[in-house]
Amino acid sequence: MNDTTLGIRIRPGSLADAPAVLDMLDAAVAWMNARGNTEQWGTTPYSQKPGGVARVERYTTENTPYIAELDGTPVGALVLDSGPSPAMPIAPAGEPERYVRLLVSDRRYAGLGVGAALLAHAAEETRRAGVELLRVDCWAGGGGELVAFYERNGFTPTERFLSDAWPGQVLARRIGVSP
Repeated sequence: MNDTTLGIRIRPGSLADAPAVLDMLDAAVAWMNARGNTEQWGTTPYSQKPGGVARVERYTTENTPYIAELDGTPVGALVLDSGPSPAMPIAPAGEPERYVRLLVSDRRYAGLGVGAALLAHAAEETRRAGVELLRVDCWAGGGGELVAFYERNGFTPTERFLSDAWPGQVLARRIGVSP
C-alpha cells in the first residue's frame, strides 16, 4: 500500500472489488461515447458485454489487481499479469515481464493523477519482483491521446498491431532493478 501527495491510496484488489471495477468500465464507455469515441470499447456497457463480468472477475482472482482509493472510495483499478492476454496478437517479450492488463479510472476523478499513480505503483511492483520490463497495450486510434498518456508516464511505443479492426499499440518501460 502507498499514499501519494494527492491522498490516493493503492491497495491490493480482490473479487469484492469486481462491481466497482465494472462500474468504472461502464462509466468509461459512456464517457468515451459522449466524446464521439465508439471505436475503442464500443457502445455496449462493459458489464453487459458477453463475458465482460466474467473477465473482470478473472482479473480480480487470477491476476494481480490493485485498487486506487481516495477517501476510501475506489477511483481506479490496475491489473498486472506476467504477460499479455493470449487473445491479443502480441509477440512475447522474450524476457520476464509484468504486463498491465487493465487500467481504468473513475471519470469523476479525472485530472487527479489516478492513472499515473497506478502506473507508478505498477513500476514499483515490477521493480520489487526483480523484473526489468513493464509493458502495456492500448488503443492507438483517435488522435493517439491514450498512447501519449502512456508516453508521459515513461513508456516507449514498440510494436503496433491490429486486433480485428482495432488498432493497438504496445508500449514498454524499462525498470531499474537494484542489485
